[in-house]
Amino acid sequence: MTGANKGIGLAIVEAILGQQADTFVFLGSRDAERGRRAADALMHGHPEWKARIEVVAIDVTNDGSVAAAKERLKNEELYAIVNNAGIGTGSGDFRAVVETNTLGVHRVCEALLPLVDQEGGRVVNVTSASGPLFVAKCSPERQRTFLDAQTTWAQLRALIDEGLASAGDPAAFAARGLGDGDAYGFSKACANLYTMILAREHPRLRVNACTPGFIETDMTRRHAVGQGKSAAELGMKSPAEGAKAPMHLLFGALEGSGRYYGSDAKRSPLDRYRAPGSPEHME
Repeated sequence: MTGANKGIGLAIVEAILGQQADTFVFLGSRDAERGRRAADALMHGHPEWKARIEVVAIDVTNDGSVAAAKERLKNEELYAIVNNAGIGTGSGDFRAVVETNTLGVHRVCEALLPLVDQEGGRVVNVTSASGPLFVAKCSPERQRTFLDAQTTWAQLRALIDEGLASAGDPAAFAARGLGDGDAYGFSKACANLYTMILAREHPRLRVNACTPGFIETDMTRRHAVGQGKSAAELGMKSPAEGAKAPMHLLFGALEGSGRYYGSDAKRSPLDRYRAPGSPEHME
């Protein structure tokens, strides 16, 4: 699992270790030392977990780091890949957001999918409701692109390059039918589309995406600070609650693949927001 040393990623690791007694977790962290500290904290309360967790250094934006992680795992048969690593728009760097949230997912899957059990293995892409909200602002033609399961990676990469070429220019985004040019929403919409591509290319796997919900993490906490409010006042939930949908996609009974789920673990549309608890999206 990438981005697993804190926040939602660490909460998913804890949920797996606590609920799935036969499951081993490779805790992926961009910084190995931070990963070890996270693992130590988990094992402090549960020393019996020591035999079921290993830290793997992996920076999803770096080809060499991903290759090194693959080398470490090359003799393993993986049940699943969880792409959780992500960054928000706080850096103001459009390219960095896309590089992590979209291209990083592609980079990890290209490297590690050959290691996944091809009969029923799973891929879980932790995306965001910002993806469907972004698509809702796009032109009808662009909306069809984001909903087209027959899109190829080459076509998606061309779309990503369009976004990168328009970075920082909302008017250029609007002219291309790409909404308001929000980097985070764009990156997550593209990650959702990649989920559909991957599912089509690997029909024996279960490949799905989900939003964890509005969760209090380092990424979101700044919104509360900026408004002078607490996370609870803004409706943020705990990382443990954010693990609900990813855990369902990892271990729950799934009828399909290439789908996007809300934080309540119910299927949701890719082109508009569905509030948790509202009727499940049906095609």
